[in-house]
Amino acid sequence: MQKENHFDELRFIRQIRYQKLGADGQQKLSQAHVGIVGCGALGSATAVALTRAGIGNLTIIDRDVPEWSNLPRQLLYTEKDVHDGLPKAIIAERRLKEIDSNLHVISHVADLTAHNISDLLSAVDIIVDGTDNFETRFLMNDFACHKNIPWIYGGVIGAEGRVMTVIPGKTACLRCLIPDLPAPGSLPTCDTAGVLGAAVMVVSGIQSAETIKVITDSAQDAESKLFVFDLWDSSWKTIDLRSLSEAGCPSCRGNDHSWLDASRYQTAILCGQDAVQFHHPGKTPDLCNIAKNLSCFGNVTKNKWLVRTEVEPGIVVSVFADGRLIVTGTRDPSQARAIVSKYIGM
Repeated sequence: MQKENHFDELRFIRQIRYQKLGADGQQKLSQAHVGIVGCGALGSATAVALTRAGIGNLTIIDRDVPEWSNLPRQLLYTEKDVHDGLPKAIIAERRLKEIDSNLHVISHVADLTAHNISDLLSAVDIIVDGTDNFETRFLMNDFACHKNIPWIYGGVIGAEGRVMTVIPGKTACLRCLIPDLPAPGSLPTCDTAGVLGAAVMVVSGIQSAETIKVITDSAQDAESKLFVFDLWDSSWKTIDLRSLSEAGCPSCRGNDHSWLDASRYQTAILCGQDAVQFHHPGKTPDLCNIAKNLSCFGNVTKNKWLVRTEVEPGIVVSVFADGRLIVTGTRDPSQARAIVSKYIGM
């Protein structure tokens, strides 16, 4: 349930003095409910920025646990978090409450899919993209257009970042810009091109500002724009998307929300990791029994959200309570399926 907040004027006095926001805008922030999908680099930075800005209600959705390679750019996590093995969403909830004890946070250790998106995001006022894949972005886009919920697209590769605000019925949407899912291997990833932490901060700053503008009704006359920058080249450009907005697409100007079809989601290769995820919607694994069965392979991390252990040298299996399973140490779905069959039997 969304919490009705009233802000602390002394705490936010310098923000209130910004005339385009003011006390009325601050009050709207305190009442708003933001959904952040993915709490890795972009998601964690945006969550911190919005919490410090005075957002009253946050829903955080993330499917993963912190890894050592996350630490250079994911603000909410520490070395201890990597060793503890708690899910990112749970850590984020705790850290954000330490920043603002009045914040109402709902954390979901889950993979966002067509099966659960309505349950997880129908109550939010705006959605912020913190994901690393276009399948989830296309899903969010179709859901947002279907439910008339604004959302903020953001992405970072190398030193380049891009941000687009989508207001259904007013601006271009993601499918206006990218009609079809990019072919596998057709775009660089954080694996192939790397990622600069400073670029993450810029994108999250823009996403946070755009979120605040939408919530405070400062984006009512928003134009269709794509912001693109490259920090290494010190370049910045704004691409006018009004022609795409005027033409529209089947998602934002029609009733084609095919990405809400639940049959699309089963297997994914995770960005930035040698890992394959399997999702079994509707199946609830017996974590206690799995932990017992895996204990013969060595130390098992077990909590109410997941079970994780190294089953072979360099191969780590994580089983989540929501029916997901991640095999770390390979990017080959066939090999990952064989490992799942051998050690888990799902």
